Amino acid sequence: MTDPTASPEPPSDPTAFAEPPSGPPPEPPARRRGRPSRAESAGTRDRILTAAREEFSAHGYDKTSVRQIAKAAGVDSALVHHYFGTKEQVFAAAVEVAFAPALAAPDTLAEGPPDGVGERLARFVFGVWENPTTRAPLLAILRSAVTNETAAAVFRRLVAAQLVRRVVAARLDLPDAELRAELAAAQLVGTALMRYVLKLEPLASADVEEIIARVSPVVQKHLTQP
Repeated sequence: MTDPTASPEPPSDPTAFAEPPSGPPPEPPARRRGRPSRAESAGTRDRILTAAREEFSAHGYDKTSVRQIAKAAGVDSALVHHYFGTKEQVFAAAVEVAFAPALAAPDTLAEGPPDGVGERLARFVFGVWENPTTRAPLLAILRSAVTNETAAAVFRRLVAAQLVRRVVAARLDLPDAELRAELAAAQLVGTALMRYVLKLEPLASADVEEIIARVSPVVQKHLTQP
């Protein structure tokens, strides 16, 4: 017989008779908005630039928005505007970072005798393009520059201010030095465009040493011959 005065046994699960929490379930934390701390700034800026290069490469300048870049970087659109301003300014910053390896090209002009400058410059430029790490961001630039005038203007400004003028200042002591440097750059950039962006055959599949051997004399003539 059960003792009617005995206390009931507690349930094995102490939460069995607990009141369910009232109200809707908690929502996951929202994506952080506003400016990051100073310690986070450098990493955030780099993440935005990386996302911008990838978006411009995949979709081109016209079809890439600041909102897309922000989403790819995992930040709010306001942060993109805070660091870079307009879409054009984001593109310019991405171009400058991506183009940085090529800006060492003028240094190759002083590394040997004048009669080998064409080969040294061509070898340097195609070395940058043949490296997958440096080629990917350059592809993003050229793909956008050939389809959009705003992107092309940004690219022209960078080539003129950062590459051509540095080539002229480095070695060319001729009255038409800037024109010569631009023609040499056109030869190298044009060949890279056809090989790596447009992928025209047989140029796209040709051995890079053959390309350097054929392009070098033309670059040499532009830079040094009367």
